[in-house]
Amino acid sequence: MRDTISLYAQEADFETWRLARMNLAIRGIDGIVAQADSFHDDRHAGLEADIVLAHPPFNGYEWGKESLTSDKRWHFGLPPRRNANFAWVQHCIGHLAPSGHAGLVLANESMSSIQRAEREIRKVLIDADLVDCIVALPGQLFFSTQRPSCLWLLARGRQRGAPILCVDVRGLGHMLSPTHRALEDGDIARVTETYGTWKNAKDTGDYSDIPDFCRSVSVAEIRSNGYVLVPGRSVVLKIPKDN
Repeated sequence: MRDTISLYAQEADFETWRLARMNLAIRGIDGIVAQADSFHDDRHAGLEADIVLAHPPFNGYEWGKESLTSDKRWHFGLPPRRNANFAWVQHCIGHLAPSGHAGLVLANESMSSIQRAEREIRKVLIDADLVDCIVALPGQLFFSTQRPSCLWLLARGRQRGAPILCVDVRGLGHMLSPTHRALEDGDIARVTETYGTWKNAKDTGDYSDIPDFCRSVSVAEIRSNGYVLVPGRSVVLKIPKDN
């Protein structure tokens, strides 16, 4: 499997870049890992990947919008100066192949921000059928921050007007310490299996909504809730009675 994968990555922070290189070496994985700022010096410009994975800084504050206002990556809208969440989303989309998939870990605010530019970009992404699945995660998963986060799973080539899967795992996992939570292997398997079943539902018919855990939500309902994607809030995971 490793012989069939071509890996390209980029990291600006020198220490994090060294850790990435070390982790790949330990696992015997070859890859091109550039050390540079992704926004201002994209070393993989023009690359179209089948899979893009990213865990960017949450709510990146000063990311250099002023010098990038005309960048071609902002196809879905110009991100605000004081928050890079949707700059990262669009950077990743810009590197997707026509049938590619992307997974990003973002701050919770990305699902519901009412800041004008962020809300508009989220709206355009949803209406463009790029958002495949949203997973709300519990807080305290990362040593670097106590803040809750979420997974954005994006996909090109989705069916026009296809629903979006919303999953809520905020109540799962266990505390390893007073400040750090971990998801169990079974929790992770449950999410991945649910997503896989949902993706194949057209062929198998096996997927069913699960109250308080997952629901396949129509774009019309998301639109009626102001394009907010927070599972359990504006996108309610309770199954409607007429279902």
